[in-house]
Amino acid sequence: MRKLTFLITLFLLLLSCQKKHEFYGHLFDQPAYDFQLTDHNGRRVRLSDYTKEGKVVLLFFGYTHCPDVCPMALETMAKVIKALKPEEASRVQVLFISVDPERDTLEVLKGYVPYFYPTFIGLTGSEEEIRRVAKEYKAYYRKVEGESAGGYLIDHTATIYLITPDMKIKLLYTPSKQEPEKMAEDIRFLLRSL
Repeated sequence: MRKLTFLITLFLLLLSCQKKHEFYGHLFDQPAYDFQLTDHNGRRVRLSDYTKEGKVVLLFFGYTHCPDVCPMALETMAKVIKALKPEEASRVQVLFISVDPERDTLEVLKGYVPYFYPTFIGLTGSEEEIRRVAKEYKAYYRKVEGESAGGYLIDHTATIYLITPDMKIKLLYTPSKQEPEKMAEDIRFLLRSL
């Protein structure tokens, strides 16, 4: 009887140690569209170029003339990378897709995106390519004429997409869910389970 009690206690103890990870981001778990765009160094790249290396990708749609949302999102993603151990951070790639190819030239993207963190990559393409990728990711953007130094602003989706190496959009981080430490915890868990 004592042996049975000991085994049951041990089993319950082991069970309590293996608690399931509760994701901070919104669980989405849908296939990711394998787009092809041009990186800020002028190379044509696909999303799968990064995922096949076993990397988790943080993807964001924005533009360099954005007065607030984009710099905040890039800063958040930089804080996520800094919260990870170096070996974990090396397995995460941030991709910033410009929804303003008219102004966001390769030179502009190269000067802007890596400013937030050296490994971040800015992507662009033709209007049609950008429109197609945004449609596949259900990302909204629209040019708004207004009072800005660049002549116009762009309303756009402010969600950060987390894509796993199996080409799934695993998590969505809407603006209210962009807390770096908690995002880093999600990434740590995913990296351990890869």
